[in-house]
Amino acid sequence: MRRVSVLGATGSIGRNTLDVIRTLGGRRAFRVVALTGAGNVEALAASALEFAAEIAVTADPARLDDLREALAGSGVEAAAGPAALVEAASRPADWVMAAIVGSAGLAPTLAAAGTGATIALANKECLVSAGGLFLSTARAAGARVIPVDSEHSAIFQCLDANAGVAPVRFILTASGGPFRDWPLEKMRDVTPKAAAAHPNWDMGLKISIDSASMFNKALEMIEARWLFGATAETLEVVVHPQSVIHSAVAYADGSMLAQLGAPDMRTAIGYALTFPERSELPVAPLDLVALGRLDFSAPDETRFPALRLARAAMDRSELAGAALNAAKEAALGAFIAGRIGFLDMARVVEIVLDRLATGEPARDLEDVFAMDREARRLAEAEMAESAA
Repeated sequence: MRRVSVLGATGSIGRNTLDVIRTLGGRRAFRVVALTGAGNVEALAASALEFAAEIAVTADPARLDDLREALAGSGVEAAAGPAALVEAASRPADWVMAAIVGSAGLAPTLAAAGTGATIALANKECLVSAGGLFLSTARAAGARVIPVDSEHSAIFQCLDANAGVAPVRFILTASGGPFRDWPLEKMRDVTPKAAAAHPNWDMGLKISIDSASMFNKALEMIEARWLFGATAETLEVVVHPQSVIHSAVAYADGSMLAQLGAPDMRTAIGYALTFPERSELPVAPLDLVALGRLDFSAPDETRFPALRLARAAMDRSELAGAALNAAKEAALGAFIAGRIGFLDMARVVEIVLDRLATGEPARDLEDVFAMDREARRLAEAEMAESAA
């Protein structure tokens, strides 16, 4: 019986993870150690009861009493707050889904990696903001890191069949989001609701908007640097509206290997959970004849400057990624609140990157958090100045 923890159990990735665990045997096959969530205490408690988790943790200390009440008499321990998240992530487990969104997931995921568990990595910030630090921690503890983002899972799967053979190119596919064919002028008036309407994937608000601006792809480019040794020169982004080819790798002999599948995160989650085996999952199989065609085009970096900003950050240390991510999060929050426009997000991030010295590597997590704070401060100052 494998011991598993799900950090971020109430989000989209977390819910899909629990569905995969349920499909593959549930409590008969898995012992759930820890489940964590944010504000949706009701869903967190229901999952903790269903899987008889050892501990359930809400990130919001104000909801601790609600969580305790929902778990009363069950034997499931309840806790709350950042320190409790780290403690839960540090509990011995064989496999940990790291799906806490944003920089809030850094410390818990780093703690989980330090235990030597297999980390199914869905938190982008661990690599974007602290790639060197995170991977060195995982290596020192003997932890395996298996990416769960569909793009990086695809590359991981293509590389596995060619162990020891380095690709000459990494191809990240992007749906292009809801605005892939919009003229630049029209994009100035985009609303958060329109930006959140992803054409292929069912994701949360922030991730959907990141996809619409291609900042999601920018973060994935930086992730690929740390996971696979990709560089700005060997990494290519291709717009693929059908989201069927999740990514590909090209080799020196002219061969290209790609991973195809329905746009369903349960495929990547199931692969990470059962690696190196593959188990039957409730995912619709591809019908290539019905699909009929696959389309590809180059992204327009004038309309989607996030890709250019990612390349600039890739040429520096992980602290450049931390600055980019923090500025992006601040700008995204301002866009959702109606304080800035859709196109202003990239402008704010570029200004922050230009103003910060990000060449030094991160010595510890405090270096990352210090850069995060400074980038957010500069982003807020720039947005306040522009609004004045």
